[in-house]
Amino acid sequence: MNSADHFEAIVQEHSDSLFRFAMSLTRSESDAKDLTQHTFYVWATHGHQLRDLSKVKTWLFTTLHRAFLAAQRKRTRFIFEPLEEVADELPAFTPLPGRGLDGSRILAALERVDQRFQAAVALFYLEDYSYQQIAVVLEVPVGTVKSRIARGIAQLRELSLTDSNSELRAANGHCVTRSGCSRI
Repeated sequence: MNSADHFEAIVQEHSDSLFRFAMSLTRSESDAKDLTQHTFYVWATHGHQLRDLSKVKTWLFTTLHRAFLAAQRKRTRFIFEPLEEVADELPAFTPLPGRGLDGSRILAALERVDQRFQAAVALFYLEDYSYQQIAVVLEVPVGTVKSRIARGIAQLRELSLTDSNSELRAANGHCVTRSGCSRI
């Protein structure tokens, strides 16, 4: 049997089960087909390195699963976009009467904060998320969330937004400084 016939035999034998596995992972027919096709492409280019041909099925399933995980990592990475480009997609922020600081002023200040810190600061102060909730949303450890919030607030101070700490504190019922604050 030549290598083309051998490849075709492997495809015939395993394509249905690989496709079913891919469907169980992706729940999308087109994505499952892409994963299956990619798996056979990898087999065509690297399959010759497998010494024990009795492990072809395991090799194919492992390759497909790794490709799926790689695709998921790409999809779930946090995408940073400048606030001015997505401002119309953000929920409207209307400060409660008597709460002080204007929402547009907060958003304008956050726009000038380093992108790595924007989301954590916004979720903490504007959405009142806990550290744990922010960690889940941003897919980072809780310690990283605390660090990003602290660094974001430091940048806000440098930008002179927080020279009136009482305004931001009144806006959301949180303190901005570490002293006397139970959440930071």
